[in-house]
Amino acid sequence: MLTFYSPAHQLHHATELKDGVLMPCFETPSRAETILARVREQGLGEVLPPGDYPAERYARVHTPRYVRFLEKAWGEWSATGRRHDALPLIWPVRDMRSDIEPEYIDGKLGFYAMDAGVAITAGTWEAVRGSANLALTGMDRLSAGGQDSAFALCRPPGHHAAAEYMGGYCYLNNAAIAAQAGLDAGARRIAILDVDFHHGNGSQSIFYSRPDVLFASIHGDPKRSYPYFLGHADEKGHGPGEGFNHNYPLPHGTDWYGYRTALEHAGRTIATYAPDVVVVSLGVDTFKDDPISHFKLGNEDYLRMGAAIAAIGRPTLFVMEGGYWVDDIGVNAVNVLSGFEAAR
Repeated sequence: MLTFYSPAHQLHHATELKDGVLMPCFETPSRAETILARVREQGLGEVLPPGDYPAERYARVHTPRYVRFLEKAWGEWSATGRRHDALPLIWPVRDMRSDIEPEYIDGKLGFYAMDAGVAITAGTWEAVRGSANLALTGMDRLSAGGQDSAFALCRPPGHHAAAEYMGGYCYLNNAAIAAQAGLDAGARRIAILDVDFHHGNGSQSIFYSRPDVLFASIHGDPKRSYPYFLGHADEKGHGPGEGFNHNYPLPHGTDWYGYRTALEHAGRTIATYAPDVVVVSLGVDTFKDDPISHFKLGNEDYLRMGAAIAAIGRPTLFVMEGGYWVDDIGVNAVNVLSGFEAAR
């Protein structure tokens, strides 16, 4: 399996507001470096750099003004004389206007954010565009033929970012950008399987009214788990997209035996859909020791997860999402990939 990696992710290392405290972000550069080391240690396959893509490719799923905001945000923030991380302080909730973009950077940060876990630093734009380029490169390889699986070692992650907002450590939605690229290259249908502990609200939102991308997510029940406001089982899609959105919310403490039932059902649903490519939003924060999640999967369970994904029997692009227990993140992520390869 080819792995696509870029050191540009190291340019983004931020703070977040967590439990009422401003603290170093759980989403750190060491996450990607630990996975990369494990990929090489296990001899998974060749590690390659990404191609370079124009911002217009990101705007196939994000709005142009949102992409421009990400590109310009640090410049506007630092122009005010501030050199610390840029975080939002106000959000346009409920009955406030959300149709007019503020002119001042403090307003823009809240306008385009869903939480305070998406600080912008001097290196954020280069890191997030590098991450999106990895996903695009992986999909381009699959679309060209001759390759039926690839791993985009994306950081920062992407599945919480919607068409016009960032959140949950995510700025550009790498999985969604890759899915759209597959369609643009000639695929008729794409499926996104999200196995991160947290619901991929951004991916769901982007494709909720479309039948050409089926979205299936297995995650912590949003009644108790972030992102709280999407991810319920009754969210089935809208209009032409009705019936193409499948959520599997599971209770805190779910172990492999409970998880497997949902994964197998999602796999059968995707196989019936018969996509040209499956994009896997690969989060391993389902691990029993993860500091911000609440499932109980063990190291060996990720081998089983990979085998279950392989059973779908379609070309597959893995796109890295969450996982915050750095000691085991490399083992768990590569176990999914190794389990997939062994079962093919």
